[in-house]
Amino acid sequence: MKRTLYLLLMLWSGISLAAQKNLQELQQDFIDLRFGLFIHFNMPTFSTDDWPDPQMPAAAFNPVGLDCRQWAAAAKSTHMSYGCLTAKHHSGFCIWDTKSTDYNVMNSPLKRDVVREYADAFRAAGLKVMMYYSVLDTHHDLRRGHVKARHIEMVRQQVTELFTHYGEITALFIDGWESPWARISYDEIPFEDIYRLIKSLQPNCLIMDLNASKYPSTALFYGDIKSYEQNAGESVDRGGNRLASMACLPVNKQWFWKEDYPSSPVKSAKSIVNDNLIPLNRAYCNFILNVAPNRQGLIDDNALALLKEIGNLWKPDGKMPVLEATDAPVISSNIAKFKPASSSWSWDTQISDFGNDDDFRSFWESNVHVKKPWYAVDLVTEQPFNMIVLTVPRKGLREYRLQYFAEGSWKDIPSEANDKLVKIHRFNRLWGSRVRVLFPDNGIQPAVSELGVYHERR
Repeated sequence: MKRTLYLLLMLWSGISLAAQKNLQELQQDFIDLRFGLFIHFNMPTFSTDDWPDPQMPAAAFNPVGLDCRQWAAAAKSTHMSYGCLTAKHHSGFCIWDTKSTDYNVMNSPLKRDVVREYADAFRAAGLKVMMYYSVLDTHHDLRRGHVKARHIEMVRQQVTELFTHYGEITALFIDGWESPWARISYDEIPFEDIYRLIKSLQPNCLIMDLNASKYPSTALFYGDIKSYEQNAGESVDRGGNRLASMACLPVNKQWFWKEDYPSSPVKSAKSIVNDNLIPLNRAYCNFILNVAPNRQGLIDDNALALLKEIGNLWKPDGKMPVLEATDAPVISSNIAKFKPASSSWSWDTQISDFGNDDDFRSFWESNVHVKKPWYAVDLVTEQPFNMIVLTVPRKGLREYRLQYFAEGSWKDIPSEANDKLVKIHRFNRLWGSRVRVLFPDNGIQPAVSELGVYHERR
């Protein structure tokens, strides 16, 4: 019955019924796309700031010359393969016909569904369609410490609309979760709930959190693709990266259009191609270049000329590198985060608190004089879990034992030791009140960046 309902929903919404692919196939497809157009176009376009007044009226959004076909033609001139539009940015204005809020484009002078016109124009040009969606929403007061049940329901409704009314969406760029400037946790708005909702609507859609740089570069946390905002100083390890990745960069100084953009210099076409596109593609990384339409709803002439010049310098020749198999992403809430931690004698100030503080830059470290070090987290109450992620700050640690405390004694957790920096262990569900790691007496001074405990849905 569920399968039948799913097929009917896909047919009704115009979504392709292509066979469902596994994650590694989808990740390979994504990096094979190579190059795309990021389109920051929303309420900030009509402000002087990328973060406008949250109460800026819907009447301010009035792109009288809007033509998404021009955007698509510009992307084609550069040999791009997809676009990504800011359906909702941090100020909460929706540029589609949403039923979740009155703060949307249908209540603006335009009264046209921009997401619809964008999706239709890009598909007509043979380009893939991706979307950007911000969880942070200053207009609706959706921010850290203020998240209410109505906010979560609004996010669910908006995501459902985007994934049922606009055809096949290749990837969703999510912003505002766990960022240092928004700080909405994956627990306040449960990431796994939204992730699985999207996958239930469109199983082949890839999900990436634009704030994933907080996590180690060698494993996927909270998304299917590792993302890097180059304008914020984030960079891909071009020699060592082995994860499906995305790097973004604006042609101007900021993401949304500014009044001086038509006459301001844009980035060099040669630099975009030779310093970004080509080397990033070689490093399993898809590159997306942001070009912001103006208040007419059109791309400025200087940006159009830049895109054409890039197209003259670059064409998608040859094959992209083949991805290696990797662990499935960690998408569940970490039930060990900030819980009471303890350990054997620590080294100097590197005490046990640093091993589960949700900061991968800090760590607990054993004192050199301890022969058999250990590190433990108290879950406070007995609860279920089926995954442990042990992250260490440096290579060399291979041998260790995982244990949990239940029914008055410590019991071993089935696991295979490995020398990765992020050691992901999945197993059948267990119940326990504490978890610990035992380290052997082998001359290695162990350290723990994070000991995470999860109960993921399967």
